[in-house]
Amino acid sequence: MKKIYKLVLLFVGASMTITMTSCNDYLNVDKYFYDQLTLDSAFAKRTYVEGWQSNAYEPLDQITETCYTDNANNPAWMSDDVIMEGSRDWQNGNYSASTNNDYSSNLLYKAYECVRKNSTFINNVDRCPELTLSEIADMKSQARFLRAYSYWALLRHFGPIPVVPESGLDVNLPYQTLSLPRVSVDSVVNVIDRDLTLAARSLPLTRTSSNIGRPTRGAALALRARVLLWAASPLMNGNTDLFDVVDNHGNKLVPQTYDESKWARAAAAAKDVIDLKQYKLYTVAPMGTDTLSYMRPPYNADYSNKNFPDGWKDVDPYLSYKSLFDGTIKASQNPELIFTRTKSGYSYAENWSDQSMPRSLKGSNTMGVSLKQVNAYGMDDGETVAEGKASGYYTAEGFTVSSEGQYNGGNMVLPTNVSKQYVHREPRFYASIAYNGRKWICSSASESSYRNQQAWYYREQTDGKQGLNEDGIPLSGIGCYKFTSDEDSWATGGTRMKRTENTIRYAEVLLIYAEAMNELTKSYEMATFNNQPVTISRDVAAMHDCIKPIRVRAGLPDYSDDVYSNRDNFRTFLKRERQVELFGENAFRYYDLRRWKDAEVEENQSFMGCNINITNETTRKQSFYKETAVTQVPKVFIRKMYLWPFTTTEMKRNVNLTQNPGW
Repeated sequence: MKKIYKLVLLFVGASMTITMTSCNDYLNVDKYFYDQLTLDSAFAKRTYVEGWQSNAYEPLDQITETCYTDNANNPAWMSDDVIMEGSRDWQNGNYSASTNNDYSSNLLYKAYECVRKNSTFINNVDRCPELTLSEIADMKSQARFLRAYSYWALLRHFGPIPVVPESGLDVNLPYQTLSLPRVSVDSVVNVIDRDLTLAARSLPLTRTSSNIGRPTRGAALALRARVLLWAASPLMNGNTDLFDVVDNHGNKLVPQTYDESKWARAAAAAKDVIDLKQYKLYTVAPMGTDTLSYMRPPYNADYSNKNFPDGWKDVDPYLSYKSLFDGTIKASQNPELIFTRTKSGYSYAENWSDQSMPRSLKGSNTMGVSLKQVNAYGMDDGETVAEGKASGYYTAEGFTVSSEGQYNGGNMVLPTNVSKQYVHREPRFYASIAYNGRKWICSSASESSYRNQQAWYYREQTDGKQGLNEDGIPLSGIGCYKFTSDEDSWATGGTRMKRTENTIRYAEVLLIYAEAMNELTKSYEMATFNNQPVTISRDVAAMHDCIKPIRVRAGLPDYSDDVYSNRDNFRTFLKRERQVELFGENAFRYYDLRRWKDAEVEENQSFMGCNINITNETTRKQSFYKETAVTQVPKVFIRKMYLWPFTTTEMKRNVNLTQNPGW
């Protein structure tokens, strides 16, 4: 019988090195397994098999693709929406294959570890006599999902990557033969697509609350839609700028000819999720006019008297959005949640909450939000900020005089001395942005001095810049509120709400479907995940059905027919809708700007915020809001930054690996 060390033959690993000495690093795959176990023994009992699969989920938790972290060494901090002092090197492009590249090294290690563990599982779980055929089918499908997720995390970070043969490798082959070259984008996407399609056919529609972190059919199909949208986007669909991404034989790995049918493929994948009729947007009913959370949009004859999704009569837009991220709604009760990665101890969002919480309230106070992100949020009547300025509905001058009567269009009371530029903004703004003077509830704080306090980012204020010290402040003068709970308090005795990470939620699927359909100029005959024929074309009515509920849930009217009828106009509005709706989630903004090939424009602009250096007591209130570049963290983007470099260590270990251009 084969010894368990043979399992490593399915794993290229973070170093993509397969030698007898490196095998020792991966022997202890689970608490049930020991060096003396044979492969037959490892899969002989249900408890061993369940233990193996549980262990196979562990790398997924470490494949960090989200913003929910206090670690600035994360691509999410490199975009144009959020900033922190520790991200300076990444924001200005000061990283290479050999320096400031710990994220890539960890991603390679953990993602290929996940591939190895799950490939081994898929090839051997049939050995277990204690499992039923349906149990084996479900377990295999979970493993396929995890393997696909790992390849996806690698693909969108590095572009074309090596794919490990499912049948394993012969340890007796020379090292040069065991080293794997990169394969084409289409090849990797097809491998992922196949895994997720097969997984979807056997995965259940739902999971019990105790298994909420395990994928369902919808999770496999939604991840498939996300991957296929990326493959259809300009970065990897006919991008001649990447002509020099090649394998070790000089073969081009990025498609050089544009293929519109890839958008149809992505749209069909998103439609598969929608047609499950398993998910819907989460909404909260109005609570009453005596609560601060009760926010009613301005009266609109088309929406105010109709129930969701045709209107917001029975919806509290502020709580409907905020509750998705603050721990209010449990994962098992959230109809919008498709998949979540679980994590022991503090959740991802709790770390984010700590970074957002003002120093005066015992938080880290390090997260800054860009003025560009703030201005992406429109007015509460549906106008953009630019339109609001033109109509006079938006004003940048003056401050709220008292809490009485200072409303956001409806019944949301704003605190005293808040800039009027923050009045009449859409509900998602208030659920996401910690504007200067925002009141933090911190209801769990044991001391009243830490509850219901306004936080000020003016210089020499507790939460603002202290002298020349720029540590522990939002460098833009604008903080983040998303992922925080009114209960959260980092003061002594305070508690933090447990959150569920929205790794994949239904709003994203609707946005994928609308974006993909918008790019189509003709009809395409596609197949569903279970091989049923489906016709896909640009369908304005279906696009309305995707975007309207997202807008209405946020208390905003749907876009006009002029937007939907013009492909370029809709693309512009769709991009902004993703920027607002998905802010801070899954590093979407960072990867969206790259797949759209917008990063060369959007990330070559200075990171703008407020003037945190103003000291004049007489004028600082208004002068603070003067648009000011955050010079401490200069923004730089050059074309090579569309793809990350493989680390120097990897390049030395894998003789068949080729580096991304420019690195």
